[in-house]
Amino acid sequence: MIEAIGLTKHYGAKLAVDSLDFTVRPGVVTGFLGPNGSGKSTTMRLLIGLDRPSAGTALINGKPYAAHPAPLREIGTLLEARAVHTGRSARNHLLALAATHGIPRSRVDEVIGLAGLEAVAGKRVGGFSLGMGQRLGIAAALLGDPGVLLLDEPVNGLDPEGILWIRTLLKSLAAEGRTVFVSSHLMSEMALTATEIVVVGRGRLIAAGPVDEVIGGAKSSTVFVRSRRATELLTLLGENARSTADDTLQVTGLDSEAIGQVAARAGIALIELTPQTATLEEAFMEITRDSVEFHGDVPGLAATAGGERR
Repeated sequence: MIEAIGLTKHYGAKLAVDSLDFTVRPGVVTGFLGPNGSGKSTTMRLLIGLDRPSAGTALINGKPYAAHPAPLREIGTLLEARAVHTGRSARNHLLALAATHGIPRSRVDEVIGLAGLEAVAGKRVGGFSLGMGQRLGIAAALLGDPGVLLLDEPVNGLDPEGILWIRTLLKSLAAEGRTVFVSSHLMSEMALTATEIVVVGRGRLIAAGPVDEVIGGAKSSTVFVRSRRATELLTLLGENARSTADDTLQVTGLDSEAIGQVAARAGIALIELTPQTATLEEAFMEITRDSVEFHGDVPGLAATAGGERR
């Protein structure tokens, strides 16, 4: 289990992490989400003792990381895949790590096979691609067969086969009862991998809990409606609806039954009445809208119906 209790970090006048409270429980994959500059990487560094908190506590299995006598056997981490001596081979890098904890050479061979690095295990890490480096970092995180895994952007640089591999691996590790905490900017991948999520913005906790609950609490229901009398129905539905085509409306804040009742009372026939399920990406964009530190603008980007730019 991972616990952040009032976790706070100042860098001079900059408040990077602001009184974070959350728990990552075993048996599920928990995604760690937030815009750039939201404090995710700093939080992960605090959790494993690479930075000292200004206030609060970070616990892993009830202890600070530094209090574990053999941390590789308790907590597997991947924060920076490139933090490897480039002149060493992948096997020698893992052997050096194993020697610090009395981990047998046979385990090194196991994680090399698990990460699909057999063909390059004897090659220098300096020649590795980003994807191969990520696989080596994941192999190092798994070296001590830990019960807790903390991985920062593990799918960076992986090809589709590699992404499927890490997704399947994380789910299987969680199914064994391990605590799996993984950050990513790929919302579609988190939607497929994570059961629970923690969302931060500007160093503060925005949401935490099961993915479905966070999506349901963040995004108003949307229903697409088609009718030959869409203009009349638009007037009846008021601010809940907007026109997306000549005969199509997008309605928020009303469910299908309520829309159908409004149409029936006015004698308006409906061609289509389709509820739309929000995605994790849509929910994420909504709940972090006020927490985005770095904004971009695309010249010529179409304005929304209300005249505002996205």
